[in-house]
Amino acid sequence: MTGTGPAHVVVPSPIGDLTVVAEGGAVTHLLMDAAKYRPEDPDVLGVAGDPTDEPFASVGVQLAAYFTGALTEFDLPLAPRGDTFHQRVWALLREIPYGETRSYGDLARALGDRNLAQAVGTANGRNPIAVVVPCHRVVGSDGSLVGYAGGLDRKRFLLALEEPSATASGRLF
Repeated sequence: MTGTGPAHVVVPSPIGDLTVVAEGGAVTHLLMDAAKYRPEDPDVLGVAGDPTDEPFASVGVQLAAYFTGALTEFDLPLAPRGDTFHQRVWALLREIPYGETRSYGDLARALGDRNLAQAVGTANGRNPIAVVVPCHRVVGSDGSLVGYAGGLDRKRFLLALEEPSATASGRLF
């Protein structure tokens, strides 16, 4: 990737187009086409990038493998932007294993205060790197699908993709 400012490419996927933004060789955003929270500043996207440049080429290859079920863990340089609390929540999201879920309360307890569940939900919803930082793996305390900035249909799709035995057994999310 050339230049010092941000650049972006659009990657088609089964859940709609994904806009990948990178700066300084690291992914700063992976945005769904219909995400609830998109950057308010259009300069965040930067210029149109070259999909053959890094990290865009690796993102494209890894997303394709993920959506076919061949990749369970991303290995990409990430640089999500957010305050200290958001960074802590996003780091916890990256620790949730493929095919598993955690509740907002689980994450709040991991941060040391079970009363932070609502703040965890807000940080989860503001995750700038969808799919790769797996905010879709966070569910309600009873296991129900609650809130997803990309829409519950996308969340259901991603969880089903990661746990094929769940859909094979007839259990829906």
